[in-house]
Amino acid sequence: MTPTPATPARQGLSEAQARERRARFGPNVLEDREQQGLLQTLRSVATEPMFLLLLLAAAVYLLLGDLGEGLLLSFFALLTVGLVVLQERRSAHALDALRSLAQPQVRLLREGRWQRRAASELVPGDLLAVGEGDRVSADGRLLEATGVSADESLLTGESVPVRKRPWQATDAGGAAPSPGGDDSPWLHAGTLLVAGHGLLEVDATGRRTQLGRIGASLAGIDSSSTPLQLQLRRVVQVFGGAALGTSLLLLLWHGWREGDWLQGLLSGIAIGMALLPEEFPMALTVFLALGAWRLARIQVLARRPAVIEALGSATLLCVDKTGTLTENRMSLRRLCVPGLDLSLQGAADAAALPEALHRLLEFGMLASRRGGADPMDQAVLRRGDAGLAGSEHLHPDWTLLHEYPLSPALLAFSQVWTAPDGQRWIAAKGAPEAVADLCHLDEARWAELRPQVQALAEAGLRVLAVAAGPVGPGAMPPQAHDHRFEWQGLLGFEDPLRASVPAAVAQARAAGVQVAMITGDHAATALAIAGQAGIEVQAGALTGEQMAALDDAALDQALRRVRVFARVMPEQKLRLVQAFQRLGETVAMTGDGVNDAPALKAAHVGIAMGQRGTDVAREAAGLVLLDEDFGRIVGGIRMGRRIFDNLRRVMAYIVAIHVPIAGLALLPVLLGLPPLLMPAHVVLTEMVIDPICSLAFEGAPEHPRLMQRPPRRRDEGLLAPRLLLMALVQGALLLLATLGLYAWALEAGRSTEQARTLALLALTLGNLGLVGLDLSLGLGWRSLLGPAARTFWAVSAAALLVLGVALWLPALRQLLHLALLPWGDALWLFGTMAATLLVTGALTARLQGRD
Repeated sequence: MTPTPATPARQGLSEAQARERRARFGPNVLEDREQQGLLQTLRSVATEPMFLLLLLAAAVYLLLGDLGEGLLLSFFALLTVGLVVLQERRSAHALDALRSLAQPQVRLLREGRWQRRAASELVPGDLLAVGEGDRVSADGRLLEATGVSADESLLTGESVPVRKRPWQATDAGGAAPSPGGDDSPWLHAGTLLVAGHGLLEVDATGRRTQLGRIGASLAGIDSSSTPLQLQLRRVVQVFGGAALGTSLLLLLWHGWREGDWLQGLLSGIAIGMALLPEEFPMALTVFLALGAWRLARIQVLARRPAVIEALGSATLLCVDKTGTLTENRMSLRRLCVPGLDLSLQGAADAAALPEALHRLLEFGMLASRRGGADPMDQAVLRRGDAGLAGSEHLHPDWTLLHEYPLSPALLAFSQVWTAPDGQRWIAAKGAPEAVADLCHLDEARWAELRPQVQALAEAGLRVLAVAAGPVGPGAMPPQAHDHRFEWQGLLGFEDPLRASVPAAVAQARAAGVQVAMITGDHAATALAIAGQAGIEVQAGALTGEQMAALDDAALDQALRRVRVFARVMPEQKLRLVQAFQRLGETVAMTGDGVNDAPALKAAHVGIAMGQRGTDVAREAAGLVLLDEDFGRIVGGIRMGRRIFDNLRRVMAYIVAIHVPIAGLALLPVLLGLPPLLMPAHVVLTEMVIDPICSLAFEGAPEHPRLMQRPPRRRDEGLLAPRLLLMALVQGALLLLATLGLYAWALEAGRSTEQARTLALLALTLGNLGLVGLDLSLGLGWRSLLGPAARTFWAVSAAALLVLGVALWLPALRQLLHLALLPWGDALWLFGTMAATLLVTGALTARLQGRD
């Protein structure tokens, strides 16, 4: 959008006025942040199978008259609620932080200055710049409009865009009409500008808008379930059915064999609790929420959690040059007219600028949008305002009459101006070949100019040409081609490469991720910048014109070698994405415009620009790059790989630890031994598992060679066969060791309580040992000594402290059916578990293989 510059008559609201109106009308939001989050969390916990089983077990003990056991299980039920609420709140806080980052941004005029603010700060009376690709943030009237049309289907259901016109004095006094219909001066919140730009005066915000009145809302973050979440829920449902069936069979078996139906019911509840892997969905939810929060900390906003799953598998990054690889800080460095090529350095000086260049700079300014966001327009206007100050070549009193926008058919932008004396002029600025076409230059003249264009491009400069001509009376012709233009000269712009880019490109290539640059620049400019960045340039550049001449098979062949694409139109990005996908690449694509949206949506990972990107691009993308630095994309891949690695670790651990828990609840009963694990023992173990899953594993450090290994396959699941086998082996070894200690203690004459105590201690030590083993896989045992392992040691200390207190206090010891052990049994305990963990570690390393 290009707003009209602020004038004394159009300064916008003052900050004091804005504060007063915000207090009167409230923030520009459609609904308040949900206040029933805690209540909803408690309601969801009340329906969890684990919680219901705990309550059932407590009720059975109370029916048996065992008040202490019943109260203990009731306490555990409350503790379970507390842990779930803690995790849900932690995830919610992370998502709240993301919502604040994802809040739409607008450009508004306050106190005579254009500012970028959150859309929620808009108040009636604000002057708002709107342009193609923007989602309108409030209801209002268009004070200025140039070729504006809007998609109002969100409000009307009509998919055809409608034309908009500027507000006129004859519109005064009437209420804003309902959405729909052409030639209305009103824009409505939630609608989308599909063409043009204008200046909007806000009339209604929040619930007072048309959108607010019909109760619609736009979500800042998509919180729908990911495919992986749905897959894990199905796994939990399967295990839940198995747990229910096994519990009933164990109840019938124990009741029929022993005649003790109540004990059989308690054993059935214990095996049900042991088989329920409720940690799967909880860990995934926490990991995705906190993973999105961690990405936001490195300036990468994940609009959809599902995109985090795809980040680690990206094999190709297709990135823009301007603003992503370069600083998007354009400076006008060369002015070229026939017979004169001037290099500009430092501050502009009117006296130092030759008269022969004044006309070039004059019409370059007239072909630029003042107050707009285009960095090259800003560079021309900045240099011209300083370099032409005090001369007759500045025209603050000229009036903009008409403009011809950039189009795929003509890569040049033109504006028609009216001077105070009524004379009209047109100025055009754009790609040299497009401007040459506007000027109708013959081949001989263009052949004279082409080497100069090539030389500027090879120097890494962005090259634009300027043309101008007088405009006769009468209506404006439909096309810029219908005007008479004269060639004025060339402008060379420098946009320096970001300092972080070469290292980031090298890091990406070391990680097996290729980088392709896609730009609208001249091929020579593109190759120069790509070479500086470290992108593969040996195969040269493929231009948009060359792409258009290739069929799909020929394009696929070219894409096996080429990594630099120049003079590419936004519409061609989609074809590039689809072609790379046909070649088996997992594509991450950056974009910022309306026409980029199809490519962003088609890419496996769409990345929109947070500052210069349109709302359409941001809505189509899964990631938003907040500061538009290429290094952030590589950082996002690193973070995505780390999140996926840690998620795999936690899933393997959950499988591994449920094997001995389920086995110890079931096998002693089937083997005719006294029941080992009661519901209280199972839930005690779960109290260790839950925080370790969501805290210790989520914060685990990354693998030291994380960015030196190739990307994982897209179809590779969380629990690959080898990883699942490794988890089952770990769990089976811990089960055999613990069950062996229990059987040995009973055979050695220990009481059932002493044997249970020995087995429970062994299970706890083995559980903590498994955590340490899984955390250190590929990272080395030293990783358990770093700051990231604090949670692991805190949970371990808490678990051992609770067991120690339970054994030390006679009342708790009796309540949990435990007993003190002879000191000699400690040697058996530590010796057996040390040997088990050593064997488990060796087999795990063998099964895992070296990275």
